[in-house]
Amino acid sequence: MNYLITHTTEYIYDGAISLCHNVARLIPRTTPSQTCKKTNVEILPEPDVLSEYEDFFGNKVLYFAIQQEHKKLKVTVSSNIVKQGVRKLETELLQQISWEDVKAQLHEPTPEMLDAKQYIPDTLMTAVSPLIIEYASQSYTAGNSMFDATLDLMQRIFRDFEFKPGFTTISTPVEEVMKTKKGVCQDFAHLAIACVRSMGLPARYVSGYIETIAPEGKEKLVGADASHAWFAIFIPKIGWIDFDPTNNVIPSDRHISIGWGRDYTDIAPLRGIIVSSGLHELSVAVDVRRNDI
Repeated sequence: MNYLITHTTEYIYDGAISLCHNVARLIPRTTPSQTCKKTNVEILPEPDVLSEYEDFFGNKVLYFAIQQEHKKLKVTVSSNIVKQGVRKLETELLQQISWEDVKAQLHEPTPEMLDAKQYIPDTLMTAVSPLIIEYASQSYTAGNSMFDATLDLMQRIFRDFEFKPGFTTISTPVEEVMKTKKGVCQDFAHLAIACVRSMGLPARYVSGYIETIAPEGKEKLVGADASHAWFAIFIPKIGWIDFDPTNNVIPSDRHISIGWGRDYTDIAPLRGIIVSSGLHELSVAVDVRRNDI
Protein backbone atom coordinates (compact mmCIF):
# COMPACT_ATOMS: atom_id res chain seq x y z
CA MET A 1 0.00 0.00 0.00
CA ASN A 2 1.42 3.38 -1.05
CA TYR A 3 0.31 6.65 0.51
CA LEU A 4 0.93 10.31 -0.22
CA ILE A 5 0.43 12.38 2.94
CA THR A 6 0.30 16.17 2.89
CA HIS A 7 0.21 18.08 6.18
CA THR A 8 -0.13 21.87 5.96
CA THR A 9 0.07 24.18 8.97
CA GLU A 10 -0.50 27.92 8.59
CA TYR A 11 -0.18 30.73 11.12
CA ILE A 12 -1.54 34.20 10.32
CA TYR A 13 -0.39 36.89 12.79
CA ASP A 14 -2.11 40.14 13.80
CA GLY A 15 1.13 42.04 13.29
CA ALA A 16 4.55 41.49 11.81
CA ILE A 17 6.75 38.88 13.52
CA SER A 18 10.46 39.66 13.58
CA LEU A 19 11.77 36.32 14.88
CA CYS A 20 10.51 32.78 15.40
CA HIS A 21 12.11 29.49 16.42
CA ASN A 22 10.25 26.28 15.59
CA VAL A 23 10.53 22.52 16.08
CA ALA A 24 8.50 20.23 13.82
CA ARG A 25 7.92 16.50 14.18
CA LEU A 26 6.10 15.89 10.91
CA ILE A 27 8.42 13.53 9.03
CA PRO A 28 7.13 9.93 9.40
CA ARG A 29 9.72 7.49 10.66
CA THR A 30 10.52 4.16 9.03
CA THR A 31 9.31 1.17 11.08
CA PRO A 32 8.98 -2.59 10.49
CA SER A 33 5.51 -1.95 9.03
CA GLN A 34 6.19 1.17 6.96
CA THR A 35 8.92 2.88 4.95
CA CYS A 36 9.14 6.62 4.46
CA LYS A 37 10.47 6.73 0.90
CA LYS A 38 10.62 10.49 0.46
CA THR A 39 9.64 13.68 2.28
CA ASN A 40 9.46 17.20 0.90
CA VAL A 41 9.30 20.15 3.31
CA GLU A 42 8.26 23.62 2.14
CA ILE A 43 8.48 26.53 4.60
CA LEU A 44 7.28 30.04 3.73
CA PRO A 45 8.92 32.44 4.28
CA GLU A 46 12.14 30.57 3.67
CA PRO A 47 13.94 29.95 6.99
CA ASP A 48 17.31 31.51 7.76
CA VAL A 49 18.32 28.47 9.81
CA LEU A 50 17.29 24.89 9.04
CA SER A 51 18.54 21.59 10.47
CA GLU A 52 17.32 18.03 10.94
CA TYR A 53 18.13 15.55 13.70
CA GLU A 54 16.71 12.59 15.65
CA ASP A 55 15.41 13.06 19.18
CA PHE A 56 15.88 10.75 22.17
CA PHE A 57 13.08 8.44 20.96
CA GLY A 58 14.40 8.22 17.39
CA ASN A 59 11.79 10.55 15.91
CA LYS A 60 12.81 12.82 13.04
CA VAL A 61 12.90 16.47 14.12
CA LEU A 62 13.13 19.59 11.97
CA TYR A 63 14.39 22.79 13.59
CA PHE A 64 14.05 26.10 11.74
CA ALA A 65 14.28 29.80 12.54
CA ILE A 66 12.98 32.80 10.59
CA GLN A 67 14.87 35.99 11.38
CA GLN A 68 12.99 38.38 9.10
CA GLU A 69 9.67 40.19 9.46
CA HIS A 70 6.69 38.12 8.36
CA LYS A 71 2.94 38.15 8.89
CA LYS A 72 2.32 34.54 7.91
CA LEU A 73 4.06 31.19 8.41
CA LYS A 74 3.17 28.20 6.26
CA VAL A 75 4.72 24.74 6.68
CA THR A 76 3.82 21.99 4.21
CA VAL A 77 5.23 18.49 4.62
CA SER A 78 4.54 15.90 1.90
CA SER A 79 5.63 12.28 2.46
CA ASN A 80 5.52 9.12 0.36
CA ILE A 81 4.85 6.11 2.58
CA VAL A 82 4.92 2.42 1.70
CA LYS A 83 3.11 0.12 4.12
CA GLN A 84 4.69 -3.34 4.23
CA GLY A 85 1.70 -4.83 5.99
CA VAL A 86 1.06 -5.17 9.69
CA ARG A 87 2.44 -8.36 11.26
CA LYS A 88 -0.03 -11.11 12.01
CA LEU A 89 -0.58 -11.40 15.74
CA GLU A 90 -0.32 -14.92 17.12
CA THR A 91 -3.29 -14.76 19.46
CA GLU A 92 -2.55 -18.12 21.10
CA LEU A 93 0.98 -17.04 22.05
CA LEU A 94 -0.19 -13.62 23.24
CA GLN A 95 -2.80 -15.17 25.51
CA GLN A 96 -0.10 -17.20 27.29
CA ILE A 97 1.68 -14.13 28.68
CA SER A 98 -0.11 -12.60 31.65
CA TRP A 99 0.27 -8.94 32.52
CA GLU A 100 1.83 -10.02 35.84
CA ASP A 101 4.49 -11.97 33.87
CA VAL A 102 5.23 -8.87 31.79
CA LYS A 103 5.59 -6.78 34.94
CA ALA A 104 7.99 -9.31 36.50
CA GLN A 105 10.16 -9.57 33.37
CA LEU A 106 10.62 -5.82 33.25
CA HIS A 107 13.12 -6.15 36.13
CA GLU A 108 15.56 -8.02 33.88
CA PRO A 109 18.60 -5.76 33.11
CA THR A 110 18.47 -6.10 29.31
CA PRO A 111 18.52 -3.21 26.78
CA GLU A 112 15.00 -4.17 25.65
CA MET A 113 13.61 -3.98 29.18
CA LEU A 114 15.50 -0.79 30.04
CA ASP A 115 14.03 0.89 26.95
CA ALA A 116 10.51 -0.25 27.82
CA LYS A 117 10.77 0.87 31.47
CA GLN A 118 11.09 4.54 30.50
CA TYR A 119 7.43 4.37 29.44
CA ILE A 120 6.17 3.32 32.89
CA PRO A 121 6.37 6.57 34.97
CA ASP A 122 3.36 8.82 34.58
CA THR A 123 3.65 12.34 33.16
CA LEU A 124 1.61 15.51 33.59
CA MET A 125 -0.59 14.40 30.68
CA THR A 126 -0.97 10.81 31.91
CA ALA A 127 -1.24 11.41 35.65
CA VAL A 128 -2.52 8.40 37.57
CA SER A 129 -5.35 8.80 40.09
CA PRO A 130 -7.48 6.43 42.21
CA LEU A 131 -10.29 6.76 39.65
CA ILE A 132 -7.97 5.66 36.83
CA ILE A 133 -6.55 2.77 38.88
CA GLU A 134 -10.09 1.58 39.58
CA TYR A 135 -11.01 1.78 35.87
CA ALA A 136 -7.84 -0.06 34.78
CA SER A 137 -8.24 -2.79 37.37
CA GLN A 138 -11.46 -3.92 35.73
CA SER A 139 -9.42 -5.05 32.71
CA TYR A 140 -6.15 -6.08 34.35
CA THR A 141 -7.60 -8.83 36.51
CA ALA A 142 -5.51 -11.61 38.09
CA GLY A 143 -4.07 -13.99 35.51
CA ASN A 144 -5.46 -12.14 32.49
CA SER A 145 -3.07 -12.00 29.53
CA MET A 146 -1.40 -8.67 28.77
CA PHE A 147 -2.94 -8.65 25.31
CA ASP A 148 -6.48 -9.56 26.35
CA ALA A 149 -6.45 -7.09 29.24
CA THR A 150 -5.37 -4.25 26.95
CA LEU A 151 -7.85 -5.30 24.27
CA ASP A 152 -10.60 -5.17 26.90
CA LEU A 153 -9.39 -1.74 28.06
CA MET A 154 -9.48 -0.42 24.49
CA GLN A 155 -13.00 -1.77 23.93
CA ARG A 156 -14.26 -0.29 27.20
CA ILE A 157 -12.86 3.17 26.40
CA PHE A 158 -14.54 3.02 22.99
CA ARG A 159 -17.83 2.00 24.59
CA ASP A 160 -17.75 4.23 27.69
CA PHE A 161 -16.44 7.50 26.22
CA GLU A 162 -17.95 9.85 23.66
CA PHE A 163 -15.86 11.25 20.81
CA LYS A 164 -16.60 14.98 21.01
CA PRO A 165 -14.31 17.39 19.08
CA GLY A 166 -13.88 20.78 20.75
CA PHE A 167 -14.92 19.57 24.20
CA THR A 168 -11.30 19.31 25.37
CA THR A 169 -7.98 20.94 24.55
CA ILE A 170 -4.55 19.32 24.51
CA SER A 171 -4.02 20.65 28.06
CA THR A 172 -7.20 19.06 29.50
CA PRO A 173 -6.14 16.75 32.38
CA VAL A 174 -6.78 13.04 31.82
CA GLU A 175 -8.63 13.00 35.15
CA GLU A 176 -11.15 15.47 33.68
CA VAL A 177 -11.61 13.22 30.63
CA MET A 178 -12.15 10.31 33.00
CA LYS A 179 -14.91 12.20 34.82
CA THR A 180 -16.73 13.72 31.83
CA LYS A 181 -16.38 10.63 29.59
CA LYS A 182 -15.77 12.85 26.53
CA GLY A 183 -12.79 13.74 24.39
CA VAL A 184 -10.87 13.11 21.18
CA CYS A 185 -8.18 10.67 20.05
CA GLN A 186 -5.36 12.34 22.03
CA ASP A 187 -7.47 12.18 25.19
CA PHE A 188 -8.33 8.51 24.72
CA ALA A 189 -4.69 7.63 24.04
CA HIS A 190 -3.57 9.48 27.18
CA LEU A 191 -6.33 7.83 29.23
CA ALA A 192 -5.36 4.34 28.05
CA ILE A 193 -1.67 5.04 28.74
CA ALA A 194 -2.49 6.28 32.25
CA CYS A 195 -4.50 3.10 32.88
CA VAL A 196 -1.70 0.80 31.68
CA ARG A 197 0.95 2.67 33.66
CA SER A 198 -1.22 2.60 36.77
CA MET A 199 -0.67 -1.17 36.74
CA GLY A 200 3.13 -0.69 36.63
CA LEU A 201 3.33 -1.50 32.90
CA PRO A 202 4.86 0.40 29.96
CA ALA A 203 2.75 2.23 27.39
CA ARG A 204 3.72 4.82 24.80
CA TYR A 205 1.88 7.52 22.85
CA VAL A 206 1.86 7.15 19.06
CA SER A 207 1.22 10.09 16.75
CA GLY A 208 0.29 9.66 13.11
CA TYR A 209 -2.48 9.57 10.54
CA ILE A 210 -5.34 7.29 9.55
CA GLU A 211 -6.76 7.02 6.06
CA THR A 212 -10.43 8.00 6.04
CA ILE A 213 -12.88 6.58 3.54
CA ALA A 214 -15.46 8.88 1.93
CA PRO A 215 -19.13 7.82 2.09
CA GLU A 216 -20.32 5.75 -0.85
CA GLY A 217 -21.00 7.96 -3.85
CA LYS A 218 -19.10 10.90 -2.35
CA GLU A 219 -15.67 12.16 -3.36
CA LYS A 220 -13.10 12.52 -0.61
CA LEU A 221 -12.40 16.18 0.16
CA VAL A 222 -8.80 17.38 -0.10
CA GLY A 223 -7.40 18.34 3.32
CA ALA A 224 -10.33 16.82 5.19
CA ASP A 225 -8.22 14.29 7.11
CA ALA A 226 -6.63 15.00 10.49
CA SER A 227 -3.75 13.93 12.67
CA HIS A 228 -4.49 10.86 14.73
CA ALA A 229 -3.19 9.32 17.96
CA TRP A 230 -3.25 5.92 19.60
CA PHE A 231 -1.16 3.96 22.10
CA ALA A 232 1.10 0.90 22.25
CA ILE A 233 1.99 -1.66 24.91
CA PHE A 234 5.14 -3.74 25.31
CA ILE A 235 5.27 -7.53 25.61
CA PRO A 236 8.71 -9.14 26.10
CA LYS A 237 10.02 -11.21 23.13
CA ILE A 238 7.12 -9.91 21.01
CA GLY A 239 7.64 -6.15 21.09
CA TRP A 240 5.27 -3.22 20.87
CA ILE A 241 1.63 -3.72 19.87
CA ASP A 242 -0.58 -0.78 18.88
CA PHE A 243 -4.18 -0.19 19.96
CA ASP A 244 -6.56 2.50 18.66
CA PRO A 245 -9.27 3.20 21.30
CA THR A 246 -10.91 5.94 19.20
CA ASN A 247 -11.85 3.43 16.49
CA ASN A 248 -11.75 0.25 18.61
CA VAL A 249 -9.24 -1.47 16.29
CA ILE A 250 -5.74 -2.89 16.26
CA PRO A 251 -4.01 -0.42 13.87
CA SER A 252 -3.62 -1.82 10.37
CA ASP A 253 -2.49 -0.75 6.91
CA ARG A 254 -4.59 2.43 7.18
CA HIS A 255 -2.58 3.73 10.17
CA ILE A 256 0.61 5.66 9.38
CA SER A 257 2.96 6.50 12.28
CA ILE A 258 4.91 9.75 12.57
CA GLY A 259 6.60 8.78 15.81
CA TRP A 260 6.12 8.14 19.51
CA GLY A 261 7.02 9.25 23.01
CA ARG A 262 5.78 9.25 26.59
CA ASP A 263 2.85 11.53 25.74
CA TYR A 264 1.76 14.21 23.25
CA THR A 265 4.43 16.70 24.32
CA ASP A 266 7.21 14.37 23.11
CA ILE A 267 5.79 14.21 19.58
CA ALA A 268 3.86 17.50 19.13
CA PRO A 269 3.62 18.22 15.35
CA LEU A 270 4.80 21.85 15.47
CA ARG A 271 5.75 24.09 18.35
CA GLY A 272 7.76 27.26 18.61
CA ILE A 273 8.54 30.64 20.11
CA ILE A 274 7.76 33.96 18.45
CA VAL A 275 8.65 37.55 19.30
CA SER A 276 5.23 39.21 19.31
CA SER A 277 2.59 40.70 21.60
CA GLY A 278 -0.35 40.05 19.27
CA LEU A 279 -2.66 37.13 18.58
CA HIS A 280 -2.51 34.63 15.74
CA GLU A 281 -4.85 32.40 13.75
CA LEU A 282 -3.96 28.73 13.18
CA SER A 283 -5.25 26.41 10.46
CA VAL A 284 -4.26 22.81 9.76
CA ALA A 285 -5.10 20.68 6.72
CA VAL A 286 -4.19 17.00 6.34
CA ASP A 287 -4.64 14.83 3.28
CA VAL A 288 -3.99 11.06 3.26
CA ARG A 289 -4.30 9.51 -0.20
CA ARG A 290 -3.48 6.17 -1.71
CA ASN A 291 -0.89 6.57 -4.40
CA ASP A 292 -0.80 3.71 -6.92
CA ILE A 293 2.09 5.12 -8.94
